[in-house]
Amino acid sequence: MAKIGIFGAGWVGLVTGGSFAELGHEVVVRDVLPERIEALRDGRVPIHEPGLPELLERNRERLTFTLDAAELAACDTLFVCVGTPPTYSGDADLSAVWTAIDELPAFDRRVILVMKSTVPVGTGEKVRAALEGRGLSHVGYVSNPEFLAEGRALQDFMDPDRIVIGAYSDADGRVVEALYDGIETPIVRTDVASAEMIKLAANAFLMTRISFINEIANVCEAVGADVTEVARGVGLDHRLGPHFLRAGIGYGGSCFPKDSLALKQLASNSGYHFQLLSAVIEVNELQKRRVIQKLQKHLGKLRGKKVALLGLAFKAGTDDMREAPSIVLASRLHAEGAEVRAWDPVARPGELIKGALICDSALEAVTGADAAVIVTEWPELRSLTAAVYRDAMARPLIIDGRNLLDPEEARAAGFAYEGIGRPTSPLAGLPETEERDPELRR
Repeated sequence: MAKIGIFGAGWVGLVTGGSFAELGHEVVVRDVLPERIEALRDGRVPIHEPGLPELLERNRERLTFTLDAAELAACDTLFVCVGTPPTYSGDADLSAVWTAIDELPAFDRRVILVMKSTVPVGTGEKVRAALEGRGLSHVGYVSNPEFLAEGRALQDFMDPDRIVIGAYSDADGRVVEALYDGIETPIVRTDVASAEMIKLAANAFLMTRISFINEIANVCEAVGADVTEVARGVGLDHRLGPHFLRAGIGYGGSCFPKDSLALKQLASNSGYHFQLLSAVIEVNELQKRRVIQKLQKHLGKLRGKKVALLGLAFKAGTDDMREAPSIVLASRLHAEGAEVRAWDPVARPGELIKGALICDSALEAVTGADAAVIVTEWPELRSLTAAVYRDAMARPLIIDGRNLLDPEEARAAGFAYEGIGRPTSPLAGLPETEERDPELRR
């Protein structure tokens, strides 16, 4: 068993550290935020990830949480698990990565620095040059990107599709590979640049599938087809598969938005215009705004209307609000003059969603509302068609941004229902007022 150091006690760092401890390794997790380390020492987990609190508690004797980078000096392998958010230019902000490298303890033996954080292609070369410039040529470097999905990260770590290891030294690659002993999965051994590119390319392709099915959904609405049936038929093609073919209001979170910008900027810096990825990003941004059009179709002008946003996290199973569609929707609704009520079982938006009334339950959020918008596919919302919700609303209108509900069941329960890419009358829900009906103005 090895002694592993982790830079960063965020989502990736805690999942990685806890999972390596589960495999039997001794792990030291270092972070710069005192309140985070204090919480972890007290057994409190600062992020929502199913199973993570239990994992950390189960392996408490093999986990150390510290603010002092010097405590990593006894580790033989150091994983960098810090954030790399986008800058205004779209490039990845590597300041936290460079801080971790600057704070490396002094080593008098061979150690390996492993990059888990998502970084631009070429970062490995820059890090290796920086290490050599500091006289740390005895510090090896390996790229070992993470492929964790929020809400199922522990499963993704312990039962992954593959483990990618890019190394300058074959011996260093073997050391990192040995850390995963006990996990049965294909190992992709490659060079550092290719490992960095695999991560960005995988996310770009998943984003492309999401934006593709959302474009198909928009065409389905125009021609009266049902995108859920189209996706089912397309997904059965063994060349394609069903994954990431679920239409909705677009992707968000900590990875896809920043990684798409990083890859687009990487291509641009190399003199190449990545047209397909640019279209993927544009489709995703426009998709979030289709909810506003659907609300206007049913309610006319939104000024003074009460709209309940059900689900705030970018997807179910996490409290992550980064790039969540709910932020855009709340902002657009405010701009239209609507009163926004919001609910999520775990996410706490703080200043990300300003001016909205944050409710303690979905029922409280829809009480007196003119419309309920399903923004996040929380399982609790499958009961939204119950009579108690319908009777509490001023108008029983559901805009299903995740196609969570059965349209016929919703309509049979007395709701006006709009999904994404599902057939409906082009005039369904239009109020018979002069504002909406040209015939009444004549």
